[in-house]
Amino acid sequence: MRNERVLRYPSLRRPLDILFLVCCIALTADVLVPEIWGNGKTKDYPLWFWAGQQVLQGRNLYPDDPATYFEFIYPPLSAVLLAIPTWFGKIPLYLILSFLNIVAWWMTAQFSHAMAGSGKKPGPWLEALPGFVTVTFVFDMFDLGQPNLLLLALLLYGFWLLRDHRGWMAGSMFALATAIKVFPVAVLPYLLWRRQWAAAASMLVFIGLFLFVLPAPFRGFQHNFTELRTWYQGMVGSSSEKGFGQRDEQNWSWVNQSIIAVTHRLTRPVNYNQDNPAKPVRTMNIIDVDFRTANWIVLAISLTIGLGYLAIMPPASRRTERSDAEEIGILFCLITVASPLARQYYFLWLFFPITVLVHRAAYDPRPRVKTGTWALLAIAGGLLCLSLPLFPVDLQAYGNNLAATIVLVAGLVWHILHPPAADVALPQAAGKLQLDVNKKAHSQG
Repeated sequence: MRNERVLRYPSLRRPLDILFLVCCIALTADVLVPEIWGNGKTKDYPLWFWAGQQVLQGRNLYPDDPATYFEFIYPPLSAVLLAIPTWFGKIPLYLILSFLNIVAWWMTAQFSHAMAGSGKKPGPWLEALPGFVTVTFVFDMFDLGQPNLLLLALLLYGFWLLRDHRGWMAGSMFALATAIKVFPVAVLPYLLWRRQWAAAASMLVFIGLFLFVLPAPFRGFQHNFTELRTWYQGMVGSSSEKGFGQRDEQNWSWVNQSIIAVTHRLTRPVNYNQDNPAKPVRTMNIIDVDFRTANWIVLAISLTIGLGYLAIMPPASRRTERSDAEEIGILFCLITVASPLARQYYFLWLFFPITVLVHRAAYDPRPRVKTGTWALLAIAGGLLCLSLPLFPVDLQAYGNNLAATIVLVAGLVWHILHPPAADVALPQAAGKLQLDVNKKAHSQG
């Protein structure tokens, strides 16, 4: 399948594009103004500068003991990439990070609409709708300095390349996202199941290059290997009833809306206010089981979801651009909530699933399906709004964003199982069918 030229640059002739640029300027100002005229930008920005400086000065990123607290919890490649702009100082670093977020935000919208599978070019307001819905998550990306928006753009670009049968290039995009922040590695089982062998092999090869080879000239091979081992032991290899991944105070608290965290809060008397010791202890469990049993429940839920996902995926002969969009939309939902730590801003990854459902609500030929899809989007949007400061954190503790994700998945599943009658197979399958017809006609002739 060829990628049509549907991507575009922002235009000063489009009012909503101007609004996008104004928002980008305001969000960048939120980053730079405190640093230039205030007491310095807070959140994760000073940490990124510190990590870059550690690389530039040849110092360790992690303590020698994996059981002690890590200031920097990302793989060594992230620090190496940060070191390049860090050499120029804090303001250039913060400006470059903001610029990357701007590009990622624009390209996320472009790729999402181009791959929504409706075959339609949306009007200005419809094109902007997913951006309006997820704008609070985007604000978090700029304000906190987190890379999740960039990771989303990388994965979307990877799937865009897969549409053009450029598997090795696509795999490198998936690998880069994984080497920066590990949770996108969940795309690998999908590639294997869909027999995207080139993309899967490329992803594995480039993960090795990004983690072991690329940092070596800057850190030394042995130093990088030691740090990578320390990072793995402290982040991936540690898990207990107290918590996991170096951030025990966040694991079971209301800020985490992953499947793991919500399940544990519902099945064990864990304090969901533990992120702030000044707050009273609050629990929300409906049953009381031990840590091991709760983990078995998480495993059972995850296995059920995974098998259900495989069951609804159409076979290759019935795949269409439409079903691929819905399938990948579900994948993005599952990657988001399957991450052990899914804070508020992680749900920015719902951008693509929301875009797909917006296209179904606008362009599905069945009037009742249109109405139902708009209603479903309204319910999901209402659940996401419960994260606003107007509402108590208790609602987030019960997983309002997780519930919104479930609603979106339900809508995408319904659309996969009930495509419109006019939906046609992908060109690969359709081309094979036409070839068979031509052979039959030739033999009869």
